[in-house]
This record gives sequence, structure tokens and C-alpha cells, in this order.
Amino acid sequence: MLLNSSLFARIFSGMAHQIKTLIAACCITFVATAALADCTAVYKAKQDNPLRLEHGLLAVSGPCTKEAAKAKVKAELASKGWTLLKVLSVSEN
Repeated sequence: MLLNSSLFARIFSGMAHQIKTLIAACCITFVATAALADCTAVYKAKQDNPLRLEHGLLAVSGPCTKEAAKAKVKAELASKGWTLLKVLSVSEN
């Protein structure tokens, strides 16, 4: 017999366990990261040459006001080559 089904079953069950563990670790990391941030800012940004526009979310720490989030979002986007156009809204986590 070319295919030993019990061998494949053992291999795939081991892989399934590893995949489940990886997914659980990713979920825990996501929750922990969100817990560290006090606020989520919704922003608009741009890049020039060629013109690219972006609408996104960014987790920021500190007071949850547009003014407080603006400086942090601007600095984070500038480090990636983007120019902040506007912080549209902020929401507490």
C-alpha cells in the first residue's frame, strides 16, 4: 500500500495542534497589544510621488483626545514616510 493512512493522520494531527497553538498565541498578543493602548485614532494620510491616500486606524497611548492623538499619529506616520492629513476621530478601548 502506497499511502499509510495512520501515518498521515498522526502527521496532520500534530500539525493541527501546532496551528492551534500559533493561533492562540497570535490572539493573546493582539489582546495584550490592544490592552496597552488607551485609544484608537482614525486618520487620513498621504504620500507624494506618486500620490497615495490612506485611511486607517492607529492605537495610541495617553489621553483619548484628537489633539493628544494627533502628535503621536503624525510621528508614527512620518517614520513610515506618510504625511498626516487629519485625525478623524478617537475612541477609547
